[in-house]
Amino acid sequence: MKKILKNLFTIEKNPVKGLMAYEWVVLAYLVATLAIVAVMHARLPNAQSMMVGRLHVAAITLALWGVYRMLPCGMTRVIRATVQLALLSWWYPDIFELNRLLPNLDHLFASWEQALFGCQPALLFSQVVSNQVVGELMCLGYVSYFPMMAVVTLAVLLWRYEAFDRVVFVVIGTFFIHYVIFIVLPVTGPQYYYPAVGVDDIAQGVLPNLHDYFNYHQERMACPGMEGGLFHSLVDSAHEAGERPVAAFPSSHVGVCTMLMLVVWHYRLRRLFWCLLPLAVLLFLSTVYIRAHYAIDALAGLLSGTLCFVTLMAASQGMEGKARKKKR
Repeated sequence: MKKILKNLFTIEKNPVKGLMAYEWVVLAYLVATLAIVAVMHARLPNAQSMMVGRLHVAAITLALWGVYRMLPCGMTRVIRATVQLALLSWWYPDIFELNRLLPNLDHLFASWEQALFGCQPALLFSQVVSNQVVGELMCLGYVSYFPMMAVVTLAVLLWRYEAFDRVVFVVIGTFFIHYVIFIVLPVTGPQYYYPAVGVDDIAQGVLPNLHDYFNYHQERMACPGMEGGLFHSLVDSAHEAGERPVAAFPSSHVGVCTMLMLVVWHYRLRRLFWCLLPLAVLLFLSTVYIRAHYAIDALAGLLSGTLCFVTLMAASQGMEGKARKKKR
């Protein structure tokens, strides 16, 4: 504990002069999407609020940098990281405004699902395994997404302090890579596509192109499981608060979870890894069980999470190597 407090409150002798790597990721995404909003503002109903929101994020980022420069210590570094991590949930609904500029692709992904499995796993899984206890466990896995991220980043802060900034860069980079994919691949997922088409037609393999239907309709299927159960209610609340017909492929739940498990393993936090593994398995299965994703979305999430971990860790190590050379 004394070492942790020393890390957090000792004034740094060689503070970072510029923005952190993860802050550059945020600003790069901010500028790129701001350019899209500026060009396409006539087709974006909320263009003005999107621009203002981005200016606020930029101002917050620069203000936190200023606070750190005045008081360069571990605590102000952690505050900078925590704010950007918290803002990830703010960025998510914003994706819907951008990806509806492109044609919906659910009919293609549902067709590939049908060709690969001969059925729609997201339709059948909760019907075949309809036990309420199992449903509640699936909901537990699904809602463990953000708590898992908080636990992993906190564990790194407490026991692998020197790697904290790097891990935050990997986490934030993974989110924004998925956000970019969601913008260019407008897939809503089964919970929106199935009721729009009709469950009976879906079961018969009828998978039509709905064009811009989801621009104007956001009705979704009810979450299966123990209605009124704690975790079932949390899933419903999360969907009501921020879910949109967007961001199905690849599953960011699976992608981010995969990346987090690789981070824990890489930094030899073995006990934490084995504690989180059952939740990770439940989370993977739950994405299909509650119909948030097609099975191919979940499988793609395993790949995207692994690729994000490998590439972002390598990029972070490369940037740190260059920074050390400059100091010399």
